[in-house]
Amino acid sequence: MALEHITVLDLTHMLSGPYGTMLLADLGARTIKVEPPGTGEGTRRLLENDPDYSRGGMGAYYLTLNRNKESVCVDLKSPAGREVFMDLVRQADVVFDNFSVGVTGRLGIDHAALSQVNPRIVTCSVTGFGQTGPHTQRPAFDQVVQAMGGGMSITGTPETGPTRSGIPIGDLGGGLFGALGVLAALVERDSTGRGQHVDISMLDAQISLLNYMATMHFMSGHVPEGTGNGHFVHVPYNSYPTADGHIIIACIGDGFFDRFVDFIGLDALRKPEYRQQPVRFAAKAEIDAIVADELRKQPTAHWLERLREARIPCGPVNDFAQALSDPQVLARDMVVTVPLPEGEPLRMPGNPVKLSAAPQRSFGAPPRLGEQTAAVLGGWLGYPADRLARLREDGAIA
Repeated sequence: MALEHITVLDLTHMLSGPYGTMLLADLGARTIKVEPPGTGEGTRRLLENDPDYSRGGMGAYYLTLNRNKESVCVDLKSPAGREVFMDLVRQADVVFDNFSVGVTGRLGIDHAALSQVNPRIVTCSVTGFGQTGPHTQRPAFDQVVQAMGGGMSITGTPETGPTRSGIPIGDLGGGLFGALGVLAALVERDSTGRGQHVDISMLDAQISLLNYMATMHFMSGHVPEGTGNGHFVHVPYNSYPTADGHIIIACIGDGFFDRFVDFIGLDALRKPEYRQQPVRFAAKAEIDAIVADELRKQPTAHWLERLREARIPCGPVNDFAQALSDPQVLARDMVVTVPLPEGEPLRMPGNPVKLSAAPQRSFGAPPRLGEQTAAVLGGWLGYPADRLARLREDGAIA
């Protein structure tokens, strides 16, 4: 695996941080969760007793985000626990957290402290607003940064008002950029020999994802409104009802529009002026209504077959069951089976990064709390049995 030579100490909790370290683990990094004794990481308890969304006392959040990882229980608030953690840092490559700003400093495990014991260490912190600026101490969760980042303002429509993304893109975006930043820092370390700190703001990630739309705002001064499922340039480009569901048609440019008009065969769309994009956009509501009326006459499968034959970009609006059983998704190993410590294996989304030199990896079970404490400290660090016993008695490890 591409990252099998890398060891990550995972101090993360909830969603953004664990997603980032899950991505690194999926690519082969040895990922050791360092968890507080007793309770462990916060998502261990989330949904733990839900009859639908838990298995073996672990909820869906934890089961998904912590596959391929190991668990070591260390009390970072105790001097002995911090000493153990520093020994781990001496052997590791990355320390990844999503604590609030200032927590690692108060614990004495920020980059400045860790680089004293391992100058090659790469640290990454994912926070709501980053390590600099006037709002570093504000708490933030997914929907807060979705709202502040502008994305919600264009996701709904002027009639419905702002709408958050159904996928928690605020959290997931922070973890994704965190993993990307760690990889960049590791590459630079190969030339400099020194690690560095990666500072990821969830709000920064949302601003980055505005991409060309932000540039268009700066160019024109226009503040875009919610576009729903339509497009602010192309027509027809929307979701349309069929006899048994919904379908997406995406005609980008005049060429696709001409092809679509020939395909659907409606005289109402053959107006010569519609061959020009500005006119089509001005008549967007009229064109969408014409297309919707026609597509309602047949089921989704009928239209998909014909649209694909005509090579017009299209797709069904799938629910979860349909998306996760799509032949293309399955062929790409995007549904994988993960073993559990007890009970039947569990299916979950796979790894979207396909590397030609790396075989598709098998997925390891999410760890029980402290399951690898003895193996990591005794085997990897070489602690003798009597030292492990003393640390347990002192409550520094569990």
